[in-house]
Amino acid sequence: MSRDTATLAPAPSSIGRVLRHPAATAESLESIALLIGAAVFVVGGLVAWLVFLGHDLPIAGPGSLGEFVAVGAAIATLLAFVLARLALRTRNAAGFADAALPGLDAPGARIHWFDLAAIALAHAFIALLGWIGLADLLEQSFQGAVVFTFPGAVLAGVGMAVTAYAVFLSSAHLTPMLLSFVLALFLVVGALASMLSSSDPLWWQMNLSALGMTNDISALAFNLTLIIAGVIVTTIARYATAAVPTTTHAELRGRNVVRVGMILIGIFLACVGVFPVDRFFVLHNTVATGMAIAFAVLVIGLRWFIPSMPRVFILLGYVYVGVIVVLAVFFATGYYNLTAVELVAAVLIFSWIIVFLRNTGAMHGQSTTDAAATPIPEVSRVA
Repeated sequence: MSRDTATLAPAPSSIGRVLRHPAATAESLESIALLIGAAVFVVGGLVAWLVFLGHDLPIAGPGSLGEFVAVGAAIATLLAFVLARLALRTRNAAGFADAALPGLDAPGARIHWFDLAAIALAHAFIALLGWIGLADLLEQSFQGAVVFTFPGAVLAGVGMAVTAYAVFLSSAHLTPMLLSFVLALFLVVGALASMLSSSDPLWWQMNLSALGMTNDISALAFNLTLIIAGVIVTTIARYATAAVPTTTHAELRGRNVVRVGMILIGIFLACVGVFPVDRFFVLHNTVATGMAIAFAVLVIGLRWFIPSMPRVFILLGYVYVGVIVVLAVFFATGYYNLTAVELVAAVLIFSWIIVFLRNTGAMHGQSTTDAAATPIPEVSRVA
């Protein structure tokens, strides 16, 4: 074999092979994502053309182009997410393995159907509210403008196709770090949607939970955001702690304590949405307080639960708890209202969880590198 022949790049996969083995390699996943995006563009654009036929559409609002794209993108998101997970199942069944596709495989952590359901709903929620928000912004930028039937159908098809393409790849390449990013984006989008759609413009004068008290769409968005986010936090908790290396029974027990604590935070967060404060006052406040206590116990005891955790991260947790305590004092003295305290505390807690995931991932990588670099002593053979 000549040198020129040996250095030739591998031939690209044919469309037939991509359809038969959609998740064999990163290249085939990218190709199948493009094909799904193209199919969504054709189907979505055709449906949009039939719906829009004979109408000039507003950019945002009821019966608008933005509303159609948002709903269609949410449906396309669910379909693309499910197709990506099915494609990964066919890869595992066929015995393909690609180092570029680590996924959510981790020892000690197994993804369940309710985890995938919550993650899929989070993606759909982000797509729905994201397109609605973009349409509202464009409506303010092009006041009085309308969209004709054919360009509206093309724009709708493009919006849904781009969403399906991105979600398919997100689902196929889903890792703990990407999952934490989805959680952060989902919380921001859900909270902003609840605030902007609230029928009470002075909700902030009471507390953050007031967003879940009304009977309008903002309360539904707020409570669903908390419930779905709680399930995602429990998923992140399992993967974050599974990456922590343990060598003794004490370290294993400490890691399990941290895992249970983070799962409790997720359960309490979901319960805050399940039990609105206006109908379950005592229970709502109990689970909200329990979430704060679980977080404080984790942060304070982390140096004993996981002794190998970086000291900088442990100090960061102490700072976070200190800030929350100071804010609580400000609230008790009347300097801050409860909404400000809850908002800052929520940002600190979820940012700590995300940074914890990054640090445990780095610890796992370092332990793997050290194990590979450690020479294996020779064993003398006895004749």
